[in-house]
Amino acid sequence: MSNVNPYSSGVDGAAYGNAAIYADETERIGFIRRTYAHLSGAVFAFLALEVVLFTLVPADTMTMLVQRMTGGYGWLLVLGAFMAVSWMARSWASSGQSRGLQYAGLGLYVVAQAVIMLPLMYIAIRVMNQPQIPILAGIITTLTFAGLTGFVMFTRVDLASWGTYLFVAGLVAMGVVVCGVLFGFSLGLFFSAAMVALACGYILYDTSNVLHHYDTRQHVAASLALFASVALLFYYVLRILMAFSSSD
Repeated sequence: MSNVNPYSSGVDGAAYGNAAIYADETERIGFIRRTYAHLSGAVFAFLALEVVLFTLVPADTMTMLVQRMTGGYGWLLVLGAFMAVSWMARSWASSGQSRGLQYAGLGLYVVAQAVIMLPLMYIAIRVMNQPQIPILAGIITTLTFAGLTGFVMFTRVDLASWGTYLFVAGLVAMGVVVCGVLFGFSLGLFFSAAMVALACGYILYDTSNVLHHYDTRQHVAASLALFASVALLFYYVLRILMAFSSSD
């Protein structure tokens, strides 16, 4: 999956004029708390949607969707649609005009992630009959996210300069995904490992932006950016675990 954090929209706290780094301590702490509360809400909403989709969609229909979404040009169409929806969701979440529109953007993005993640989850749980794999991937993702977040919070490092490099790396990754589909070659474990590293870079970058560059009223946009990076990390950790499990 390409999570399009170039996938990522820029941080436009300057447009609001009250970047977190310039706010007083009480306001800044309140913003950080709201951001991570919304991130937690997005994660729980994602999990709830996955449960609902598994419950409501018949097995035959799910199998057909998996085949269409994971093979050939159909997957490129899915990625293209996901990128378009992601761009719209990020635009809404970053809007300074309407709080309702911001929440609509976050909700839309969570739904899009639940849909695009569904085939891989279905393969792991139903096809491979190993429901413990997504659980383990979730634990690894949570611990990794906590460690990276703790590092940035403790050091208070400003990683805004990483943005351009992460953007370029994301575009290269997208190009590799497209070439893999067009020319029919498997991306393999090395690519998944590289994407895990990219996701970790984005978590560091997004967390740094929460501390230094988001406006204190942009908690919805900040939580969406973090959720996107967490989802990217989870997706490729899950792929790696599935690859190791299938080789046993």
